[in-house]
Amino acid sequence: MELLIDKISSEIGTILVVSDGEKLCALDFADYELRTIRLLQKRYKSFSLKKTKNPLGLSNRLEAYLKGDFTSLDDIAVSVGGTAFQQQVWLALRNIPCGTAISYGQLAAKIGKPTASRAVGMANSLNPVAIVLPCHRVIGANAGLTGYAGGLERKRWLLEHEGVKIAAFSQ
Repeated sequence: MELLIDKISSEIGTILVVSDGEKLCALDFADYELRTIRLLQKRYKSFSLKKTKNPLGLSNRLEAYLKGDFTSLDDIAVSVGGTAFQQQVWLALRNIPCGTAISYGQLAAKIGKPTASRAVGMANSLNPVAIVLPCHRVIGANAGLTGYAGGLERKRWLLEHEGVKIAAFSQ
């Protein structure tokens, strides 16, 4: 299988955009490229990466988001793999409005599993298409900026970029 990859420079580092030619299948930060490759290997077993400028227009849409067009990512088709539970968590992330944040417990309740906040957190940490499926909008029960696979500074930046007031949040 051939996957298409582009690299986007941004204020929060280089972002990897990977497509299977039909959908977005990975979006991560270049300093976590090895993790991205491992997750893709788990899904696709054998594949090659072909450098492609702006596959499916995805890079342009990500750049638009980074410039403040918060609707540019809303309808991007994604292929996420994972278990049924992980897919349920990841797809529920799209229902968190831009400019807001909810707790892992609140997300667990939204998917009908109110006691599964730790499992939701674990699924969140394996989200293969960060930013598009906005796992950065999920915070700790005490409003703390906990758990972001791309690093807490990036989580902080993304939330502030979307207008979330995080000065009151603990680290």
